[in-house]
Amino acid sequence: MRFTSEQRLDDGVLEREFTLGEIPGTLWTPGSAPAPLILMAHNNGLPKAEPRLVARARYTAACGYAVATIDAAGCGDRPRSAADQQARADLRRAMQAGEPVDDIFESFIAPLVGKAVPEWRTTLDALLALPEIDGPVGYSGWTALGIRLAAVEPRIAAAGFFAGGYVPRAQREEARQVTIPLLFLLQWDDEGNPRQRALDVFDAFGSKEKTLHANLGGHLGTPWFELEDGDRFFGRHLK
Repeated sequence: MRFTSEQRLDDGVLEREFTLGEIPGTLWTPGSAPAPLILMAHNNGLPKAEPRLVARARYTAACGYAVATIDAAGCGDRPRSAADQQARADLRRAMQAGEPVDDIFESFIAPLVGKAVPEWRTTLDALLALPEIDGPVGYSGWTALGIRLAAVEPRIAAAGFFAGGYVPRAQREEARQVTIPLLFLLQWDDEGNPRQRALDVFDAFGSKEKTLHANLGGHLGTPWFELEDGDRFFGRHLK
């Protein structure tokens, strides 16, 4: 892992860009160390520099956690195949037209999850070797990726998932294998995530401790106070 830049934010959080082979990432660490780690992933391959993810990461780090995110294969500014680009365009067109999207969705999201998981695990290995980070580990963000990670990565102790209406078939089955404590956020009127499918995924999780927070509004309308609730959730399981 090679750090390429750093800046100290007003609240004392240290924000550093890094590369790990071909993987670009960002790490936020609080003034106090060592700190438990939260892996933070944005939905469907959006970039690690997406403003909403950065705002969540900075807030979470200020609460006493190390927070890391990466652009995994096919995500953010990393190269995408022509087939992936076409599938994304087809998905946008189908959703705007109100047409079925399941097959299109599977054609690029399922492979995206499959390619991303090994890179997230490689990153986790490198992060846990840093002296300023001390497990346990949490996960926050994209449901499809989080399900796979939680199913295969025993170092993840708790997770917060967002949305979850469009989850590949493989991850819908894997949800039954996920037994760690969960906080599941659902926007009741999310135009991009069918409500009943999200509820079905929540029901499928094998966790004995799982909490559903549902708020009125569309995909971008998650209330800011959910960050505070997320901090309390992770505080119970990571500190």
